[in-house]
Amino acid sequence: MAFRLDLEDDIQLAIINIGRDSFDGHIYGKDEEDSIIDNKTSLRLIQTCPNSNARAGELVTPHGIVATPVFLPVGSQATVKAVTPDDLKELGITMVMANTYHLYLRPGIAVIEKMGGLHQFMAWDRAIITDSGGYQIFSLARLRKLSDEGVTFRSHIDGSQHLITPELAIQFQESLGADIIMVLDECPSHTDTLERVEKAMDRTHQWAERCRGVQTHGDQALFAIVQGGLFPELRRKSASFLVSLGFSGYAIGGLSLGESKALTQAIVEETVALLPENRPRHLMGVGSPEDIVESVARGIDMFDSALPTQIARKGALFTRQGRHNILRSAYSQREDPFDPDCACYTCRNFSAAYLHHLFKCKELLAYRLATIHNLHFMNSLMKAIRDAITGGTFSSFRDSFLASYQPTNDEVRLVQKKKWLDAQNRSDTIQD
Repeated sequence: MAFRLDLEDDIQLAIINIGRDSFDGHIYGKDEEDSIIDNKTSLRLIQTCPNSNARAGELVTPHGIVATPVFLPVGSQATVKAVTPDDLKELGITMVMANTYHLYLRPGIAVIEKMGGLHQFMAWDRAIITDSGGYQIFSLARLRKLSDEGVTFRSHIDGSQHLITPELAIQFQESLGADIIMVLDECPSHTDTLERVEKAMDRTHQWAERCRGVQTHGDQALFAIVQGGLFPELRRKSASFLVSLGFSGYAIGGLSLGESKALTQAIVEETVALLPENRPRHLMGVGSPEDIVESVARGIDMFDSALPTQIARKGALFTRQGRHNILRSAYSQREDPFDPDCACYTCRNFSAAYLHHLFKCKELLAYRLATIHNLHFMNSLMKAIRDAITGGTFSSFRDSFLASYQPTNDEVRLVQKKKWLDAQNRSDTIQD
């Protein structure tokens, strides 16, 4: 790990090279910067908020620099639904998340490897992170069986039986060639007992050690996943154990699964306090704007969620005041854009009435235009957050945003989440 003091900009820029175990005592100048970053993923901390744990930085990857905090659109099957790679680039997206479970089943890891890896397969020359697929596998409660060896499951596509072990999870992700890869973990239900959650956590720890032991690609950063459910003592135990193994970054898993937002944030705060400052922190599966702002305040650098794109395809669009549904009759004759304050392609070119019409007719263009809008909103929100942190105004930005943004009613959200999880457990399909 090394630090550079940039006197020209009058800020301290920490160049934190993932994989270095100790500070060598040397203060690096600009002409030496490249020599300490090399080809591995690394995190540069640029600015922190004095009134919270919010921090802004840059994640340096083999496929470009990613400004943090960052929201990652989910492209489980090597595509962010309804949009093209060029759309994503136009929106300013610098990293996406793909899913090993889905790609293992279709088209198959070998097919993607033959095509030159995931970047070439999906025509995306920017950064990619792959999830091991643990959450998707464990959401198929009726179709899988757990053991210390790994997880045996039946495909939600054709019912065929498969086994994924920690070793295979790493092998698959190395073949895909993502910039950041994840360990295989066990994600328990938020309603499980302490004993059940502790057993899942211990297995996650064993699997993390095995994943770390078989990694061979030095140009890929391997993230551990902190588990422990809603039990603070287990979260502390999990974070401490995984940090002792020395991973490139740390994800927080097993949250936003049906618990209250207040409880989610309490667990995030508890966990982040035990993670190293010089490693990226990734909160998995969280994509609501208000949750992102609050989690940034607690020290999270990275987020991923299918929420913005999923709800876009149902007509639910983000604004600074909250989420609104374009299918409402109030939009049927509105000549103005859906959001006159939005600079996205959709709002620059089309009326709310036209977008309403597309959704009513179930035209495919509706899904693309709505997805573009929501991803523009998310990317603009992340830029505003970063600007507020570097400008020393994050605390006021946070207060202002949360005062004007009306989130979904938490009781209604929890009921909807429970219905969705129950449907996942009853069915043989996985939504992404």
